[in-house]
Amino acid sequence: MNYVEIVIEVARDHAEALSDALMEAGALSVSVEDADEGTDAEKPLFGEPGMEPEEAAWDHSRVVALTAEDADQAAIVADAAASVGLAEAPKYALRGVEEQDWVRLTQSQFDPIHIGTNIWVVPSWHEAPDPGALILELDPGLAFGTGSHPTTRLCMEWLEAHPAPGKTVLDYGCGSGILAMVARKLGAGAVAGVDIDPQAIESARDNAERNKVGEIEYFLPDAFAQSAHANARFDVVVANILSSPLKLMAPMLSGRVADGGALILSGVLARQAEEVAAAYAPFIKLGVWAEHDGWVALHGVLGADTVPPAR
Repeated sequence: MNYVEIVIEVARDHAEALSDALMEAGALSVSVEDADEGTDAEKPLFGEPGMEPEEAAWDHSRVVALTAEDADQAAIVADAAASVGLAEAPKYALRGVEEQDWVRLTQSQFDPIHIGTNIWVVPSWHEAPDPGALILELDPGLAFGTGSHPTTRLCMEWLEAHPAPGKTVLDYGCGSGILAMVARKLGAGAVAGVDIDPQAIESARDNAERNKVGEIEYFLPDAFAQSAHANARFDVVVANILSSPLKLMAPMLSGRVADGGALILSGVLARQAEEVAAAYAPFIKLGVWAEHDGWVALHGVLGADTVPPAR
């Protein structure tokens, strides 16, 4: 089956409402793009991590609605325009979209990721490039953490550089569970992961089972507080979140580190490193271990008078 896209250029004020109306009028899907893309007027639509704009629209927006080839595109546009109160239907263009194997096309965008010295994150539809490496089979999904983001990569590289055979590890804000799995595959003993998102916990458990590291325990915060780990302190605590929650959680996360244990934090921009380290200073001395694409990993040892060396 072939498809036809309806392409409409509109002002920012109408983009979101028109998108919703096109869906109601029979479009199969709708996206909003920057109509100035590729020109000097192109504008990025991203803010600080955790502070992204609420409305996905540009001052000069392009609304693209996918429809079936045999749909009445003119009627869809007219109905949508009327439902949002436009005096007349906007001008639009049509462009054909040939049928494709969308699953295969999507999969082709995700190749194995090589991290550190000997870690590979491999989607299920790929063969592992090095079967003798530390392999994590992980498909892109709703839970954060596939190794593609610099903060995840930094934490994985730290864990590889500081293996902790038989020691306990806490992954706070575990997302997909990737850091807990790396720790376990590197020989850690008891490993626990905590996340506020039930979907992340479900994803982490599925990923652990798939990677044959089912010994990892994953919890929502309330369940963690009532578990056997309620008062536990860990040899390694890693938290890959964002700077604001990390600062708020300084007493709690520091209190989870055993004497002589390590704390690793990421999700921190390089310019935020000092303020995050300052929030933890009353509990543990932190310094930058490594930086990648403007993000840093902070680390420290509980009870140490000095910050461990950077990578």
